[in-house]
Amino acid sequence: MCSWNDKVVVITGGTSGIGKALALASQLAGAQTVVLARNAERLQEIADQTDGGVRGIHADVTDEESIAEAVKQIIAEFGRIDVWVNNVGKSCRGEARNTSVETFRDFIDYNFLTAVRCTNTVLPHLIRSQGSLVNIGSLASKTGGFYMGPYTASKFPLTGYSHQLRLELESDGVNVLLVCPGPVTRRDSGPRYDVDDNLPQSATQPAGGVKLKRLCPDRLAQKILRAIERRKAELVVPGSAKWLFALSQILPRFGDWIIKRKFNRSQ
Repeated sequence: MCSWNDKVVVITGGTSGIGKALALASQLAGAQTVVLARNAERLQEIADQTDGGVRGIHADVTDEESIAEAVKQIIAEFGRIDVWVNNVGKSCRGEARNTSVETFRDFIDYNFLTAVRCTNTVLPHLIRSQGSLVNIGSLASKTGGFYMGPYTASKFPLTGYSHQLRLELESDGVNVLLVCPGPVTRRDSGPRYDVDDNLPQSATQPAGGVKLKRLCPDRLAQKILRAIERRKAELVVPGSAKWLFALSQILPRFGDWIIKRKFNRSQ
């Protein structure tokens, strides 16, 4: 992809966080940008912020009919889809051993199966445009951590799914990019989660108190755009985390030791 001009980029959950930063960056780069979200007020806010440059469409990515209707609307309005970004996700704090099956099911549905629903619906259009599918994961898509509850288990499937699609879709001309970022700077970068008395206050912090520099969402968005342009398979930010992932595959206990040193587990 040499130019973003006339490219149609669709981002789920594109009204806040990484999704919003990516929507603004792609629109400024010249793409026709569409964001899908359930919150009508936030959709209007990003449309107003960009003087209509970013098109907002109300859609629920947990509902297949809603996704299908949104894709139908995009095709009717723009005629094509070149990049689809599965960005929606949610997090919480807790311990996996104390998390119910129902909560795991809810997180897997929202953090993983939403990507499957969207991909199944949009894939024929991406094949037609020889475009890109982008799955926004997390460092938690590659490694465990403390106090992440069901989050890690619901993000890990994106790695396997992206790899499987990458192998399957290469012959169709569709590039699959998995993005695994660390915690990003945001307005509520302070304590964001209520935790029970059995967990330390560090658990309320981004990434459960991991000792990582917060990423600038705007810079991360630019990295993602470049990765799409170069049709990369994965983008891990910070890049140094790739060494941890590699070591953990070869020496799991050593990888665990590094993770323990990276987390602030104080009360």
